[in-house]
Amino acid sequence: MSFQSFGFLAFLMVTAAVCLGAARWDRDIAAECLTLACLVFYVIGGGWAALLVLVLGLAVSTAAVRVLTKPDIRIQSEDDGPAACACPRPNARRRRCLFLAAAWHVGVLAVFKYAGFVTGGRFSMGWAPLGLSFFTFQQLWLLKEAYTGGFRPERRDLRLYALFFPTVVSGPILKPQAFLPQLHGEKFLRPDGQDFAAALYAIASGMAKKVLLADNLGIVVGNGWARLDELSAPGGWLVILGYTLQLYFDFSGYCDIAAGCARLFGLRLPVNFDSPYRSLSVGEFWKRWHITLTSFLRECLYFPLGGSRKGTGRTCLNILIVFLVSGLWHGAGWTFLIWGGLHGLGQIVERVWGKSREKLPKLLRWAVTFAFVNAAWVFFRAPGVSQALTLLRTAVTADFRPPADWLMEGVFAKEAEAFGMVFPALRAWTAPALTFGLFAAAMLAALWPRNAARQMDEFQPTARRAVVLALLTAWSVLSFTGVATFIYSNF
Repeated sequence: MSFQSFGFLAFLMVTAAVCLGAARWDRDIAAECLTLACLVFYVIGGGWAALLVLVLGLAVSTAAVRVLTKPDIRIQSEDDGPAACACPRPNARRRRCLFLAAAWHVGVLAVFKYAGFVTGGRFSMGWAPLGLSFFTFQQLWLLKEAYTGGFRPERRDLRLYALFFPTVVSGPILKPQAFLPQLHGEKFLRPDGQDFAAALYAIASGMAKKVLLADNLGIVVGNGWARLDELSAPGGWLVILGYTLQLYFDFSGYCDIAAGCARLFGLRLPVNFDSPYRSLSVGEFWKRWHITLTSFLRECLYFPLGGSRKGTGRTCLNILIVFLVSGLWHGAGWTFLIWGGLHGLGQIVERVWGKSREKLPKLLRWAVTFAFVNAAWVFFRAPGVSQALTLLRTAVTADFRPPADWLMEGVFAKEAEAFGMVFPALRAWTAPALTFGLFAAAMLAALWPRNAARQMDEFQPTARRAVVLALLTAWSVLSFTGVATFIYSNF
């Protein structure tokens, strides 16, 4: 079930009404209703077979957490007689449990997602459960925290942690300590008026990002990749920049909607984006882009590998390994590995360069970082390495003809048709004007305002904001028929 659909809006309203209504009498019953709604959401979006895979994974994690957190009760002799003493379970047993549970999750992910890549296409499942990558990393984080932290969440909490419908498809990846305690907080299923206002703001903002910006940018990107050999240099740059902006507003829009949906139930999700295209370095970019993935890889992979404690050479190797894993997590293909490797090498260069880089003008540092991110995204989007190199070559070596009309065909199609009927003399200029207006608005929205997730905590409803959000929501809803799925749902 796509977030940008009439079906999802109906599902959200019914779920909120039932769960929040039930919470007035019994919050435990309301929590079970929310869990049931999460199961229904996943069955509709992923099917029964996909749900079975996730339920089996949840059962493995639940059993492992019980072992990892259960104390070993021993009878010890005291001066005043025998006494029971709670001691940690033997480390060897806990390590074995952690290894087996982690191996299950990694193995399932490998079979469904990477079997075709590893075997050269000789064996492939042909499908993968919806949101499996996010589910796997979240369960691995749970196991790691249970092993090191010693907390023991309730079984109900683990079900909601694994299947909470706003995050199950495309994240963000939830750290257990940031999410599980909220299930016993005062606001869980009992949100106040400020929560409702912030939720509606985030949902409306996220839909506008996805439907009005990301999907229309995606039309330019799709047109360009479909006729790659016919692009001029300016057209090539439109495709490159278009995908950079499309990907941002696609994922940022999803995270805004997810955060808004969670706030309706009195839950707060972590900020996953913090204006990443303002970054002055590759390292800063990864502190702002997909923050929860960066946090997971840092805590669960980079630190266990030794982090920066074993010298410069080992640190650089650890950085490269982390980003290669990040690339592979996003997709089973050489293009994703190259993308991850480029970002790893970028951070290594910055580390070796040192603080002298900070002496450069901020505008230059931003321009270099933004150009690097754009170039790397080409490999992320390309169907193959050769096509990625072709687009990059086109952008710097092709002729400088204006972008072809076919590249902009379909952008705000309904709006362009209506404008052409009202102003027929300007029909030839409609598509270029809308396209360049779209790119200008997208760049401004990516670089200027604070992220919606940051604004939620201090959001105050006003009449002007209500009118603007109502207009954006209406425009987005009327454009539902032309939307595509969220890009990160494929990962």
